[in-house]
Amino acid sequence: MLLEALRILPPVQDVLGQSSVVPLVAEYGRESVLCWIREALQNARQRISVSPTEILEVEHLAVAVENSLPPEREGWTDYLAELVVAQAQAAEHRQLCRVINATGVILHTGLGRAPLSASARQSLVELSGYCNVEIDLATSERRYRGHQLESAFRTLTGCEDVLIVNNNAAATLLALQALCSGREVIISRGQLIEIGGSFRLPEIFNLSGAVLREVGTTNRTHLEDYQRACSANTAAVMHVHPSNYRIVGFSETPSIAELVSMAHERGLIAIDDIGSGALVDVAQFGLPTEPTFQNSLVAGADVVLGSGDKLLGGPQCGIILGKREFVDRIRRHPLARAVRVDKLTLAALQATLESYLRGEATVEIPTLAMLAAQLPELRRRGEAILTEIGEFSAFELSLEQSAAAVGGGSLPEVELPTVVLRLQHSSLSANDLSQRLRLGTIRVFGRIQQEAVFLDLRSVLPEDDSRLALAIRLAAVAGAQSRR
Repeated sequence: MLLEALRILPPVQDVLGQSSVVPLVAEYGRESVLCWIREALQNARQRISVSPTEILEVEHLAVAVENSLPPEREGWTDYLAELVVAQAQAAEHRQLCRVINATGVILHTGLGRAPLSASARQSLVELSGYCNVEIDLATSERRYRGHQLESAFRTLTGCEDVLIVNNNAAATLLALQALCSGREVIISRGQLIEIGGSFRLPEIFNLSGAVLREVGTTNRTHLEDYQRACSANTAAVMHVHPSNYRIVGFSETPSIAELVSMAHERGLIAIDDIGSGALVDVAQFGLPTEPTFQNSLVAGADVVLGSGDKLLGGPQCGIILGKREFVDRIRRHPLARAVRVDKLTLAALQATLESYLRGEATVEIPTLAMLAAQLPELRRRGEAILTEIGEFSAFELSLEQSAAAVGGGSLPEVELPTVVLRLQHSSLSANDLSQRLRLGTIRVFGRIQQEAVFLDLRSVLPEDDSRLALAIRLAAVAGAQSRR
């Protein structure tokens, strides 16, 4: 009986020839489509074997089937074609794609943190072919990767040397292993951070071979704690900025200048991890002051670590800069090769630094421009978007004032005043409407609040305003068609 039921299933070629499946071959490739057809057939066999009321899971998309099995091969062919189309849609949703960040979180880790400037994006295009990534064009000699950025970093920060690696976690691991392996590094207990992705500083110490020497308590560490911990086996004193949390109230910790003075008196290396990699004081935007590379170097730090894709506003990378003798030791360590960056990261970072050199960073770099945006400007943009959307009977749209976040482990608990587009639909829940916007032709990622979808203009690039309006219009039209 089971074999007879299974014989009714169509062959692969019949499904491949379905009108809804044929276009998928050109878009996704024949092998991908054949794989989906085979998976759909396997699901069908399981359904026949198990239960006629089974709900099949196709690439995380629940595909509900009829209560009864299709009685003929033709019905199975149509059903299998539907499953293949669903798989194609799921594959498209998994691909990297352009997304409008309307969450209000400027440095949204899940959406790629800092959006690149126009000049950085153009640099990616221009340098995606051959470029002088490890060649000195003046001498034709080979040089280390990233030497082109030395001059910009020296001008902007006053450092003697710089090394770019793939992220700040790698910068921390590399610096500790190259400078401190087998010896102690003194750090306050209040700075033993854990960031996203289970990056825990004590575990990085273990991997590096450096010996972690904790001092003080979670909320209070005094300079004397560091002094008492120094021994013949001490290599360095490390200061880590708690980028993604704050200790408030009864708390105290020495400044980087105090730690540097103490370290140098004892012949120790002073390492400062500033976290977000800021090159400008964000206090100018009405935000709490964040440490900058410049201030750390002025305080005398030997090695300063920071991210390139947070408050600096560039591509993901880790920046190691400071005194030449220490940066050069780090560069020569074998691990440096394993964590080096590619030419495209260097291209985007170079273009980002050029905006700082021109004095146009707060205008040209999206992260800084978003931080600097004022409420009247956001409201004007919102009103223009509403005008462009027009009226749809099923939609209730309004502008409201709300609060946004910096995100990306930077400036925790800091909220920025913002303007949001509030969307509600007469027949769709906020969850359904949010999903429709995320999976539309133009992908929009908002937030759900007060049983409505909030699209926060603080984190939307101004160049995306018209695309955002079109995405909302398309969602409204799709909603109207689905009700017919």
